[in-house]
Amino acid sequence: MTTTPETMGFKNVQIAMPYTLTAGHAVGTFLAELAHQRIIGARCAKCDTVRVPAQDFCGDCGGESNEFVVVPPTGTLTAWTVTDQGIIGLIALDGTSVPLLHQVITATPSDLQMGMRVKATWAAEPVGAVMDLLGFAPAPDAPVANVEPASDLASPIEQLNYRMELDYEHAYGHFYGTLFDGIKNSRRIRGVRCPSCRNVLLPPRPMCEACYVPTGDWIDLPDTGIVQAFSVVHIEFVGQRVPPPYVYAEIVLEGSATRLIHTVGGLSAEDARSGAIRPGTRVKAVWSDRETGGLSDIDYFEVVANNE
Repeated sequence: MTTTPETMGFKNVQIAMPYTLTAGHAVGTFLAELAHQRIIGARCAKCDTVRVPAQDFCGDCGGESNEFVVVPPTGTLTAWTVTDQGIIGLIALDGTSVPLLHQVITATPSDLQMGMRVKATWAAEPVGAVMDLLGFAPAPDAPVANVEPASDLASPIEQLNYRMELDYEHAYGHFYGTLFDGIKNSRRIRGVRCPSCRNVLLPPRPMCEACYVPTGDWIDLPDTGIVQAFSVVHIEFVGQRVPPPYVYAEIVLEGSATRLIHTVGGLSAEDARSGAIRPGTRVKAVWSDRETGGLSDIDYFEVVANNE
């Protein structure tokens, strides 16, 4: 039999998180000036260090970096590494004290040498981000230049909208993998029994946390149970499957000794407050048409009468 990633307990997952970056005065000025093809650095009033991007405070001595300077778009390559996204180098821009990390473009690794001269290459259409400076290309004839006082600076970019996306393969392991495979392929909810205390543990785990012994037999559990505790979620956050408000509950399935966390649907916040759900309320899983191999294959649990 061919083993698939699903039966091995693996799942391809993506974390996607939008967020807002507040650039600050110095970095915001640096970003704004890139649209004008000017590289803005900051000089430390205490130790005279010049660094790019401009910073509000010196990373060496902690002094205030209150003098902006225009840094030449030329420098030397001091180090580099090759990645699947291209070449990343440390660029010692002329007149600066700390190298800048950025792309090295229009070159192959065999073209590069320590100390070679490079020059900035600019984006055709600036968007107000660091990639308005596309990178640095070899420029063997570029003369060494000096920093100059900055004047007529653009207004700082106050904030940037970002979206972080991280693709990864999550290994469930034998116990969670068996649980999720059962949910996906046969709509079974499976726990494991402790051979000592005889409790059935859900979600399943290799050790009983009460007896500290390896768990034993797999047990199929019904998709009905009782609410142990609940809360009404009103806060909105990234990654929610259900728009708030909604009821989030600890549910103990019949035959299980531990709780499962899921939503209880078909209830408003007012219903929950008026007593439509309470500890001991009986609920039943409402299955979705999805077959993702996760608890999201259960849309929610609904309140049922005690005789159902």
